[in-house]
Amino acid sequence: MPFKLGAPELILILLIVVIVFGVGKLPEVGSALGRGIRDFKKGLSDAEEPEEAPESTTEGHKA
Repeated sequence: MPFKLGAPELILILLIVVIVFGVGKLPEVGSALGRGIRDFKKGLSDAEEPEEAPESTTEGHKA
């Protein structure tokens, strides 16, 4: 990683987020961010699993 985030940097980022979004919107922003990360991880895990071929059912069509 080309840079490291310490406590002062994280506090500055949090302060900027509070200024931009306001205190009332922080829970909404946090839940939207968490939902986005969860959907992203789910999409990655779905892409890694091989798709199964659908089973062909030929019930009642015996030759």
